Order: sequence, then C-alpha cells, then structure tokens
Amino acid sequence: MVGVIKYGAGNIYSVSSAIKFLGEKFVLVENPEIIDRVDFLILPGVGSFDSGIENLEKTGILEKLKYRLELGIPFLGICLGLQLLFNVSEEGKKEGFGILKGEVVKFKNEEIKIPHMGWNKVEILKDNKIFEGIVNNSFFYFAHSYYIKTQEDIIVGKTKYGIDFPSVIIKDNIVGVQFHPEKSGKMGLLFIKNFLEGKWLQ
Repeated sequence: MVGVIKYGAGNIYSVSSAIKFLGEKFVLVENPEIIDRVDFLILPGVGSFDSGIENLEKTGILEKLKYRLELGIPFLGICLGLQLLFNVSEEGKKEGFGILKGEVVKFKNEEIKIPHMGWNKVEILKDNKIFEGIVNNSFFYFAHSYYIKTQEDIIVGKTKYGIDFPSVIIKDNIVGVQFHPEKSGKMGLLFIKNFLEGKWLQ
C-alpha cells in the first residue's frame, strides 16, 4: 500500500492518478496513524517551505514521518517534498527534517527566469535502477524557484538551469526529485513505477 501524504502543499490529484494508473493501491495520509499501515510513502510538494513544515506539524505527521524514515520505509519526496528533507531553506525560517544534510537556496542568476518552469533534461550521473528504462537526458517537468545544495555522494541526477543543480538524490531508502514525475508523461510514470517496485533498493 502506498501512502500519499496530504498536508495542503501538494498536487494530490496528479500523484494519486499516476499511482492508480500504474495499478497500485494508495491511501491519503492525513494523520500519523495511517503512516504505520503503508509500505511506501510519497511526499508531494507545491508551496512554501515554512508552510509545508507547519502543516506537517499541525497534523502530527512530522514526527511519525521522521521516525518511519529512520526505520527505512521507502520514501519519495517530490519538489518541496524533497527540499523539506534538508536542514534549512532560504525561503523561510523553519528548520527542515534534517534527515539529509544540506540547504535549500534560491536561483540568483539574473539571466534566467524564476521560477524555473517547464520541461528540462535530467542528466543521469550514477548507474541506478531507479532509472531503469529511462534514457539519459530525458525531459521532466519542473516548477520551482529554489534548489538543494548537498553532498555529491547522494546526487544521482542533475539538471542545468543557469547552473547545474541536483534534480535526483538517493540515500538508502530515500529518493528525492526536484521535478514532478506525476506531470512528466511516460518517463515520469516510469520513474514512479521504478520507485514503487523498489528498484533502487535491489
């Protein structure tokens, strides 16, 4: 069973529709008790860093989610759902999960449009089964003004927009993407399928 975390900061419909299309069962996670009943967790994200943390705190989901992450539940963080895993963000004052070490910073190149919105390539940096069937430099859909800065050993995919920034990270049970796989057509669905099959853990 897949748990899609509903916390007022994600495109729940698109993510749920993608999971349903792939023939997997899912449940919307609106309280911490549900987290104990699922085998995979997906944290979507559209919105601001502080409001995302605040909503997770208000629902009581945050502490249970961090606990399950530390126990090793397979997890996919999408866009803001990726950024919240880190320590701090220039977007707000709240502390992130701190599960991964790094920070979230804003694009500062005046020659590019912010937010970064639309289709862009993902360059595969490391051979990993999460990319099974996905051609290098395939296009995925992005919508963000901030990106992560973290240690290189967890970065498995990058994208160029003024600068090179991490667009796919993997650390143990955690997968994080800066793009929106649920809005990225065939390649996005394949990425979600590979995640739900635990390909990167094999």
